Amino acid sequence: MSSPRHPSPCFALIWLVLSALLLVGCQSQMSESPRFHTSGLSDPTYARSALYKQYSAWRGVPYRAGGESRRGVDCSGFVQLTFREQFALQLPRDTDSQAQIGKAISSRQLRPGDLVFFNIGRRTRHVGVMVENNKFLHASTSKGVMISDLNQPYWQRYYWQARRLSH
Repeated sequence: MSSPRHPSPCFALIWLVLSALLLVGCQSQMSESPRFHTSGLSDPTYARSALYKQYSAWRGVPYRAGGESRRGVDCSGFVQLTFREQFALQLPRDTDSQAQIGKAISSRQLRPGDLVFFNIGRRTRHVGVMVENNKFLHASTSKGVMISDLNQPYWQRYYWQARRLSH
């Protein structure tokens, strides 16, 4: 009977190095995709693109209190489904709960994907998502899903706070 063959130490070392290189190569390719960077929110270019994609699909959908479909959607429902569809994140359903998540930031720090909140009246709150250059995406009560400008007097008057969901 012959004894079983054992690989030489040199062969084992080469196999180990090649396996490690293969794993490192796979890891670096995975991390290049923006989808793997904090659900895309930490990459402003990716976030902006995803938000315009959402706007393209939902533009003009009418406002409907409590709505969550293309037949009608309200502001917090639209924000919730936008983050679920574009960033694979589950947000609370109502504006008051959304206003408590993430980190408070100043209006000077706004970037794509940040939430902006408005205090319209004693019991009325509104939420949207920053896209770029003071433009935010939201479900307007009068015009449905649209992009508005934070510099408009109406939005400046009612601006309340902004929150960032990624680091």
